[in-house]
Amino acid sequence: MLWKLLVRYLQPQRRLLIAVVVFQLAQSVASLYLPTLNADIIDLGVARGDTGYILRVGSLMLLITLLQIACAVTAVYFGAKAAMGMGRDLRGAIFTRVGGFSEQEVTRFGPASLITRSTNDVQQVQQLVLMSATLMVAAPMLSIGGVVMAVRQDAQLSWLIAVSVPVLLIGVGLIVSRMVPLFRLMQLRIDAVNRVLREQLAGIRVVRAFVREDLETERFAGANADVTDTALRAGRLMALAFPVVMLVLNVSSVAVIWFGSFRIEDGSMQVGTLVAFLSYLLQILMSVMMATFMAVMIPRAAVSADRIGEVLETESSVRPPANPVVFAEEAGTETGTGTARGELEMRDVGFAYPGAERPVLSGVSFTAAAGRTTAVIGSTGSGKTTLVNLMPRLFDATSGSVRMGGVDVRELHPDRLWGHIGLVPQRPYLFSGTVRSNLLYGKPDATEEELWRALATAQAEDFVRQMEGGLDAPVSQGGTNVSGGQRQRLAIARALVKRPELYIFDDSFSSLDTATDARLRQALRRDTAGATLVIIAQRVSSIVDADQILVLDGGRIVGCGTHRELLETSETYREIVSSQLAAEEAA
Repeated sequence: MLWKLLVRYLQPQRRLLIAVVVFQLAQSVASLYLPTLNADIIDLGVARGDTGYILRVGSLMLLITLLQIACAVTAVYFGAKAAMGMGRDLRGAIFTRVGGFSEQEVTRFGPASLITRSTNDVQQVQQLVLMSATLMVAAPMLSIGGVVMAVRQDAQLSWLIAVSVPVLLIGVGLIVSRMVPLFRLMQLRIDAVNRVLREQLAGIRVVRAFVREDLETERFAGANADVTDTALRAGRLMALAFPVVMLVLNVSSVAVIWFGSFRIEDGSMQVGTLVAFLSYLLQILMSVMMATFMAVMIPRAAVSADRIGEVLETESSVRPPANPVVFAEEAGTETGTGTARGELEMRDVGFAYPGAERPVLSGVSFTAAAGRTTAVIGSTGSGKTTLVNLMPRLFDATSGSVRMGGVDVRELHPDRLWGHIGLVPQRPYLFSGTVRSNLLYGKPDATEEELWRALATAQAEDFVRQMEGGLDAPVSQGGTNVSGGQRQRLAIARALVKRPELYIFDDSFSSLDTATDARLRQALRRDTAGATLVIIAQRVSSIVDADQILVLDGGRIVGCGTHRELLETSETYREIVSSQLAAEEAA
């Protein structure tokens, strides 16, 4: 997977990579040429006392060194640019893929893991590319070229290279092989730290309300200690690699000097040649050491690449149709349907989560007509949230069909389907920015008059006008600087700005007082005339005026009718009503 990612996402950076190879090649050639010049100075210049020769060759060495430095700096610059570009593209690909996931895929991976994969994992692969551009390109050039140049200097000492390089590779290979499982475990434990931290930040009020700071501190400390322990174990192995390299390097240097001194003594070798051979041996071993750096990084990058690839290769369970159908009003040459776009119909719908023993929904059939309000009520666990997720196709029904405007939602392009739906989730979420920027999520080109109208309908106009800045008042991430009821009303206003054909309110009035709830329902009935309203509710008072109330129990519809009709025909509905309202209010 690592190689596959590198080939795919480095393709746009190929010109930069070619430049890196060219400059690294120039740098390597310079490095290989310098020891030979140094040997000439010692054997020809110093031995003969030829100062002019020494100055000429020395000046050439200085010029080559300056060129070498320039090539190294340029190679690092282009390598860093290529690595950053690849990281940018990879993060963008992950974001795009995750943005197309259904709730099922997001739940499977988990938000904490997805965040880690798009940040820390991408950084590991990016770091590998950067180190490869600065080290890995030069390493094989220096090692192969070093062997050739060393043999040219003295072939009889080349056996030292044949011994030292395999010893170094074996030692480093044994160490690196033990690091691979530790790096895989480390990424999983980083996921755990992110998960714990995310839970604690999101639930800080609950933690403080139940005075569980000490428990949460211990929980985070445990996850943090696991990461630290794994990092230390990997660090110890990494620290062991360098002494092994230095031991082989120093022993090899001593061996060259030891055996070379005998050859100098018998006159078969000159001092300059020995110095050059030693330089080439050190270059070879240093190249192997640079490859060691890479060998240490490759396992962790490979683990990260596998995790990234898992996300990129996961297809959403909600797939766009090959030949999307359109509504009649939008139909040109395409096939259309004459049913009102806002009409929602479920035909014998069932849904079961993967691996579940029993379905969450079974045999659900109803029609939510345009211009009418359909309410769904039921006890906790009756399947209301799952039903809501099926309407905008956040999930796909495992049996039956969900139809909007007479078209199966699986035959509509998701963007077109969502463009006709205004969803207010059970947990309203506001983005960091301003009141205006949050409302414009519903309709980017909405006028100020449209924004205030939506706020008025959502019973949010008064408190927004009192906020400093009005529409431009700041909103923190998640809307934590406003109350729960205000957050709900702003989320409702955001859906109203969109003016869709189908409104879905998933228990969106739970944080409102009874008076505000009543005013809001009255305003909705007036301002959403002609649209289909689907209201999921826990509170009977929020749905007594609905044109149609569906009673959900155990994933099945056990009652359907108006408030008064259900009081007479549905025992389940009567139980819900009696648990919430006084007998006089229920009559």
